[in-house]
Amino acid sequence: MFCRSGTRHDWSNAAFILHRDSYQSMEFESDLSCTQEYKSFRSTVPLKQIVIDSDGLQVWKVYEAGPRGVRCPLVCLPPVIGTADCFYRQILSLTARGYRVITVEYPVYWSVVEWCEGFKRLLDLLDVDRAHILGASLGGFLAQKFAELTSNSPRVASLILCNSFIDTKIFNYSDTSSVFWMLPATLLKKMIIGRFPRKMMDSHIADSIDFMVERLECLNQSELASRLTLNCSPDYVQPQKVQVEVMLLDVFDESALSQSVKDEMSKCYPNARLAHLKTGGNFPFLARADEVNVYIQVHLRGFEGTHLSASDTGTPVER
Repeated sequence: MFCRSGTRHDWSNAAFILHRDSYQSMEFESDLSCTQEYKSFRSTVPLKQIVIDSDGLQVWKVYEAGPRGVRCPLVCLPPVIGTADCFYRQILSLTARGYRVITVEYPVYWSVVEWCEGFKRLLDLLDVDRAHILGASLGGFLAQKFAELTSNSPRVASLILCNSFIDTKIFNYSDTSSVFWMLPATLLKKMIIGRFPRKMMDSHIADSIDFMVERLECLNQSELASRLTLNCSPDYVQPQKVQVEVMLLDVFDESALSQSVKDEMSKCYPNARLAHLKTGGNFPFLARADEVNVYIQVHLRGFEGTHLSASDTGTPVER
C-alpha cells in the first residue's frame, strides 16, 4: 500500500483507481487517507451499522460524535460517490466545539420516497427529533425532498445545501436512468468520473477528488446504481414546501454543476443565506474544510439557546 507523495496540480489518480484491475500488485491510498487527521478520526470515531428494517436488508452506515443528549444535531448527507467518512473534517472540527454531528452512508434505495422513509426511521433510531442537514449534491437534493415530504410533520430544522440542485433533469439521463440497475459498475464509474475536470488545479482540490474517487471504489454495483438512479430519475423539489431556513454553499470555480443550476437554486430560495467560496471544486467540505466549517458554525449559531440547537450549550427555549 502506498500514498501519493509530493505536490501535484493535475488530476490523474482517479483514472488509475478506476482501472486498478490492471494493477493487482499495487494498492493505493489518497493523500488525505494517509494524513494523521484522517487516521485520528478513524481511530476515535467508530463506524456503526444500523439496521432499520425487520429483514436486515437496509443497513445504514453511520459515524456519530458529540453530545448524545442533543436531539437536533447536524446530519451530513454525501454526494453520489460519497461514503460516511467523507465529512470527517466536519466531525472533527464541529464536535470539538460542542456540536453533535452525524454522517451517514445510504443503503440501496431505488426511489426518493423509499429513501425518505428509511431516513426517517434512521433518525428515530438515533433519537433525533429534528435535524440540521448538510447535503452535498445528491445529498442536498435528498435533504430538500425529505424536508418537502415531511413538511406536515417537520423533521428538518434547517438545510445547508452544498453544490446541490433542484431538478434531476440537469443530468440528461432521464430516459436511461431506469436501466442503471443492470449496467456494470465500471461503466457507472466512468459516467461519474467523466464529469470531473482534468485540467491544472489547486492541490487541495486535487486531493479532495483523489479521496472521493477512493471512496467510489468502496461502493458496489447496486449501491452505485441506486444512487445514480436517485440522482437522475425524473424528479424535482417543490421549494414552496421547504419551510425551513436554508443556506446555499457554492463555489465560484469549476464544478460539475453549471452556473445556471446555481442561479436556479438561488431563485427557488430567495431568502436563503449565501455562503460563497472562491474555490473548492466539487467537494469543498474537503478541499476548503476550514472555510466550510466556519460557515456551518455561523449558520448553527443562530439556533443556539433554542430547542433546535445542535450543541449542548445554553438553555433551550421555544423558537
